[in-house]
Amino acid sequence: MIAAVCWIPKGVSKAVPVVGEPPSKEEIEEIIKSGTLDRSGDSDDEEDKDMDIDAAKQTDEVAHALAMAEAVGKTSRNTNSSNNFVDITDGLRELDMDHYDEEDDGVELFSTGLGDTYYPSNDMDPYLKDKDDDDDEEIEDMTIKSSDAVIVCARNEDDVSHLEVWILEESEVGDPNMYVHHDIILPAFPLCTAWLDCNLKSGDKGNFVAVGSMEPAIEIWDLDLIDEVQPHIVLGGIAKKKKKGKKKTAVKYKKDSHKDSVLGLAWNKEVRNVLASASADNSVKVWDVATGKCALTIEHHTDKVQAVAWNPHEAEVLLSGSFDHSLAMMDMRKPSHAGIKWLVAADVESLAWDPHTKHSFVVSLEDGTVQGYDIRAASSTSDSASRPSFTLHAHDKAVSTVSYNPSAPNLLATGSTDKMVKLWDLSNNQPTCVASKNPKAGAVFSVFFSDDSPFLLAIGGSKGRLEVWDTLTDPGVARRFGSSSNRRTEPAPAA
Repeated sequence: MIAAVCWIPKGVSKAVPVVGEPPSKEEIEEIIKSGTLDRSGDSDDEEDKDMDIDAAKQTDEVAHALAMAEAVGKTSRNTNSSNNFVDITDGLRELDMDHYDEEDDGVELFSTGLGDTYYPSNDMDPYLKDKDDDDDEEIEDMTIKSSDAVIVCARNEDDVSHLEVWILEESEVGDPNMYVHHDIILPAFPLCTAWLDCNLKSGDKGNFVAVGSMEPAIEIWDLDLIDEVQPHIVLGGIAKKKKKGKKKTAVKYKKDSHKDSVLGLAWNKEVRNVLASASADNSVKVWDVATGKCALTIEHHTDKVQAVAWNPHEAEVLLSGSFDHSLAMMDMRKPSHAGIKWLVAADVESLAWDPHTKHSFVVSLEDGTVQGYDIRAASSTSDSASRPSFTLHAHDKAVSTVSYNPSAPNLLATGSTDKMVKLWDLSNNQPTCVASKNPKAGAVFSVFFSDDSPFLLAIGGSKGRLEVWDTLTDPGVARRFGSSSNRRTEPAPAA
């Protein structure tokens, strides 16, 4: 399944990502000490020992087979033991070791019989030329052009969690070309992501993605590195695990860490070192990613906090939504103030500020509805319960995700566990459905409009297949919002 998708702005990715450095001995020892690699589950100690013995035995058998195969120059890439032994037998038969003394003296072991294999220069060696061509093709395949669209997917498949970095090469003729450029293995089931350009190394900007998961830690990964095995920085998390009994484990958390899963993330585009997180521990935290420390913890909800969002027009204003059927808006300049609350009829699934006006936002709920609010109508008291600007029965099941179009005012995308994606015109607070589609992604968990190509909508769901919908190809969208298409951001010139 794909739990979250996000677009990376064009031109920010390094043209040729570099290979990450392996962890040092000290870092490996620290990971082991933290207990994050401890086996979890209800298995008995004896069963664990049996599994360890079996694994060690299989490892020894495979290692022995590979060593024998390498000795005769027939090492196989296939790790299947039976195939390895077949390769070994074929290799020995080809060498004919029983009759090697009977070979003619005039036959050279490493000669093809077609003449000398020495070349005066590397340029004349056809094998080296082919190798150079292969290297050039590999570099070309790994190159991310400034005109390429980049999408990051948080995926779980067959109990393996990872981030996939997709490249979308748009074409004026035919369908665009989409492929996975590289991926990053994650230690826990991912739930949410947030891209941020705060450079945590040097210079002005970076290319990072924050990942929230079933664990209490928030990992921040450098997207300009491939084959990276550990995040650049971790916010919070488990400091140490200690076994107290046969099935009990005592957990010690890092200072100011969340104590449960991280369900939502929001990066502040104006104050670029600030990241907000929502957790199943009922709290909202504000982090300084430059120092890796928690700046503020807010506990104004009584149940799991599902979503957070910064107002793009008022950088200090943070909105949060919870399973306690409430929304809360707080001004970070006055953290001691209780803020403003709205009560809703069901669990909050997602929320988003309108990028075209500073006083409006929408919230989607577990009961299939979407509601719009105008903060100007809210009271300044904490128990405010002003009515929504509109209530839209958008889907038959939970509306798990919403996304405003960054170019076309009043165009909103909604995705639901009913497997449908719908596009709405919210003009005059009277929502009208202008398009709907079953993208064959299963239950839809994440939709996201692109800032660079505003009518491209990335979609992720339970089937684990990334879909991109060019919404402008729909007649209803083109008729109502086609005039906004000329607001597309032109790709940066190639370097």
